[in-house]
Amino acid sequence: MPGPLDLRFVASYSQAAQMPANDAEIALVGRSNVGKSSLINALAQRKQLARTSKSPGATRLINAFELGAEGSGRWLVDLPGYGYAKASKTEQARWSAMAESYLAHRAPLRGVLHLIDAEIGPTRLDLDTVAWLDSLELPVTYVATKLDKVRPARQGARRRELTDRLGAERGAVVWTSSAKGGGISELRTLLAALLRA
Repeated sequence: MPGPLDLRFVASYSQAAQMPANDAEIALVGRSNVGKSSLINALAQRKQLARTSKSPGATRLINAFELGAEGSGRWLVDLPGYGYAKASKTEQARWSAMAESYLAHRAPLRGVLHLIDAEIGPTRLDLDTVAWLDSLELPVTYVATKLDKVRPARQGARRRELTDRLGAERGAVVWTSSAKGGGISELRTLLAALLRA
């Protein structure tokens, strides 16, 4: 069973053009409050590596985390979440432009982890993002978060519903719980392989 990923925070960027050249990057994409920061902390088994908040919209910049030794050039990149209604329209547009520029033009990008809330998703915004990522022809892995919030008796049906709505193959979604640790080992293995490919 793989141990915690050796991740360290590198820097925050307001635009992709500020980022240095790297060997490989994997982006985290998802709705505000889907649990991106909690997932990063679970992958590294560190409580405060990525900033978490009870209010959605805590990630307002492009946050980069490096895997392995300093200078390895293998980054996990946390993008601002979409769908945060309490931010101003101007701020939402800025976040959206920041993420879209990164995803459409970043050369080291090897793939995307698209996080979907297992309890409530996929939402309309999630499905719009699915279509947009598909248009970019980026390799995407779906990660269902907060599985612990779904009642055990409901989980089988929820898995079928979510994969059907995403148009994903059965078994193509990694089901996780940052709180309980479910699926984290599987995702660690997948992420390490993607960044080393």
